[in-house]
Amino acid sequence: MNLFQRISIYFVLVILAIPALLPMAWMTSTSLKSDKQIFATEGKAAPTVSLRSLVPSPVQWKNYPDALSKVPFRTYLRNTVMLCAVTVFGVVLSSAIVAYGFARCTFAGKPLFFIAMISTMAVPPQVTMVPIFVLFKWLGWYGTYLPLIVPAFFGGPFYIFLLTQFFRKLPEDMAEAARLDGAGDWGIFTRIVLPLAKPALATCAIFQFIGTWNDFLGPLLYLNKPSNYTVAYGLQQFMSKNGGQWSLLMAGATIFTLPLIILFFFAQKTFIQGIATTGARN
Repeated sequence: MNLFQRISIYFVLVILAIPALLPMAWMTSTSLKSDKQIFATEGKAAPTVSLRSLVPSPVQWKNYPDALSKVPFRTYLRNTVMLCAVTVFGVVLSSAIVAYGFARCTFAGKPLFFIAMISTMAVPPQVTMVPIFVLFKWLGWYGTYLPLIVPAFFGGPFYIFLLTQFFRKLPEDMAEAARLDGAGDWGIFTRIVLPLAKPALATCAIFQFIGTWNDFLGPLLYLNKPSNYTVAYGLQQFMSKNGGQWSLLMAGATIFTLPLIILFFFAQKTFIQGIATTGARN
């Protein structure tokens, strides 16, 4: 590929990325404006929208500390990071164990169990929301993190499917050599399969982290103490109490989005490798 072709590809990719970047640019720009700038109409019936209007003048950096002072952001952040760490560990570990069973073990009814597991992905969460809530309320878990944590240790259908496809494509030679040396399935799983599956495991971890970080419905249903709120739920509480202060709301939304951008920036190579290699090896 020559230099002209490379530049042409990058140019097309940048053009295609603009629609996805515009909402983020508008959010960041709004977070650095005063409320007067946000609602300025310049004598017209509706606000003007242009590239020039995206540039804040002057820049209101104080919106960020002001937004953080409105809510206990550090508490929300600590709760969210704790939930992300525990659920990522639980779902990756449990999904990997189940996926290894589907990919490498033989037991009666395995195809039927696999199809049943895959079928659960087609069930909308709204269908099971009420019975699951009643179950957790009966267990006495309402108002705690347990409804948000415990399900992660029973695997996720999407992650199980993803890892099953990856495990099936791994070469059998090393596993057979390990069996000749006396290793069992657990030894093969922990010493051979898991190290080779790092890209796929990292992909599952990133998906779960993003899902937990963005989760609003779960904390809304099960958390009833402000000291237990997550960032997503805390941002909604901020909006309900300070709905007219859009500059501070956009500053909070920008802070909320920033960790996900940083995570993907540093993990994008592993993430893309995990997606590309899943089910693609011979």
